[in-house]
Amino acid sequence: MFFTHPGFPMMDLRHAAVRRTRRVLGVATLVLVLLAAGGCANYRAAGLYRAGTQALDAGEPEQALAQLEEAARLMPEASEIQNHLGLALVANDRHADALVAFERAAELDCTNTAAAQNLEGARRFAATRTRTPDRSDAPSLRSGTGTK
Repeated sequence: MFFTHPGFPMMDLRHAAVRRTRRVLGVATLVLVLLAAGGCANYRAAGLYRAGTQALDAGEPEQALAQLEEAARLMPEASEIQNHLGLALVANDRHADALVAFERAAELDCTNTAAAQNLEGARRFAATRTRTPDRSDAPSLRSGTGTK
């Protein structure tokens, strides 16, 4: 599933309704898993993850970043949270930090294909950015909820 962000023109906009449904189902599944793991911190992190993802979808990158940073602080071992934190960092033009978050997400869960693809895209973007300031080479990023 592609993360739709206006700063990344290469994103696939086909079948947006299907992708949005998958994302909602994926977020709901993660929230249930986090809640099942127990603890107030997990409950709060799940809510912050959900709110941060919604803020990304609504085009509010600063709000998304604040919520996902707090979720990652509460649950640093959650690959999905790290992946979405990377997306929020990209949306806030913090590409070096996003690369670290994508690396962490991929390290935490080797089956998180969205994180692996985002990591590869972030690495390609970092390489092209050192050559040219043109953002047309920006990666297509994937939220990963519902698609592992």
